[in-house]
Amino acid sequence: MENVENKIKFILSKIKPYIRSHGGDIEYVRFEDGIVYVRMLGACVGCSALDTTLNDAIEAILLEEVPEIIGVENLS
Repeated sequence: MENVENKIKFILSKIKPYIRSHGGDIEYVRFEDGIVYVRMLGACVGCSALDTTLNDAIEAILLEEVPEIIGVENLS
């Protein structure tokens, strides 16, 4: 599981600059039962595009790169 978490953290580190360029940020919380739990921060909080960013970008990339992942959840 540590290897999976390392992959997740590495991928999120690659995504962070894009999110930060829009005034937001993403924090890795944990990986449990196939779900990656993150916390969206900054401008992402309350943003109307949050679900799109989370599902169509972050989740899609993680699902493609890490087969152990079945979903991504935002902890607000």
